[in-house]
Amino acid sequence: MRLDFLKDKKVLVTGGNGFIGRNFVDALVKGGIRPRITVHNTPPFSSDVAEVIYANLTNAADCAKACHGVDFIIHAAGGVANAGSIRSNLIGTMVDNLVITTRLLEAASNSCKRMLIFSSGTTAYPSYTYPVKEEDMWTGSPDPVYFGYGWMRRYFELFGEYVSNASALDVVICRPTAPYGRYDKSNHVIPSLMRRALSGEKPFVIWGTGEEQRDFLHASDLVHGCLLLLEKGKAADPVNIGYGSAVTVKDVAKIIMKAVGRSEDDIVFDSSKPTTIPVRAVDCSKAKRLLDFSPELSLEAGIYDTVEWFKNNTRV
Repeated sequence: MRLDFLKDKKVLVTGGNGFIGRNFVDALVKGGIRPRITVHNTPPFSSDVAEVIYANLTNAADCAKACHGVDFIIHAAGGVANAGSIRSNLIGTMVDNLVITTRLLEAASNSCKRMLIFSSGTTAYPSYTYPVKEEDMWTGSPDPVYFGYGWMRRYFELFGEYVSNASALDVVICRPTAPYGRYDKSNHVIPSLMRRALSGEKPFVIWGTGEEQRDFLHASDLVHGCLLLLEKGKAADPVNIGYGSAVTVKDVAKIIMKAVGRSEDDIVFDSSKPTTIPVRAVDCSKAKRLLDFSPELSLEAGIYDTVEWFKNNTRV
């Protein structure tokens, strides 16, 4: 992807040493951009490819320092919710995200041109069994299992809209589906299954029936869609960025086992264990229409790429 719109511009990537942030940094560097990144409580980042600022983004002064002289911001810092965190540390995750995002929007509104934020589409949407469109967001509440986290993400959209209307900053909003890919150290479905498969766990027990459906998108495609959104998106006009079709957890598990060289016969599903909502799928026709976005990697190719990275970069 050509990044001509960022030529001679200063780009800040918050959370630049995290999963999504690192993928943004890779894409920007490949496009000839040396971004500024914020780092907090993580190992040092190579200053050869990025300008590194150590910052606690819950602090207003650190946010102002990070945003100083910046034209574009990609906000990839903060915690994400999964089934485990929802049952354990959800409140802490919500508090950190709220403080970081609102502080950063405040700082960016004083000087920056455009800022991309993430609403969490699949957790903020009501629980429907069909691919949801952007206008479906406000037709009901988030599913009860995501109630607090989903409303927090909805608030980001509303606050982003307010800031866009009240300042010179354009806030563009991505509603991503479930990303996976290189640098992912989370306990989300795909990286968790990969680590366990690579460790040789047998029997390979997966909670649920395996028929749960998710829209999984490789991080490189998410970054591609978001950069198009940063360039072409309208302020405060949310866009779904996803693969565009859902797949069962069972099928994902089979691809992972094949990618690591194991038999799918080792897989056992335990339907007595809890899972979250049965279907999470989004309609991505708006992204295609407005941004001409389509994912480039198939699910199988994306999983093989991610497994290869896991083999070479992580201990199982």
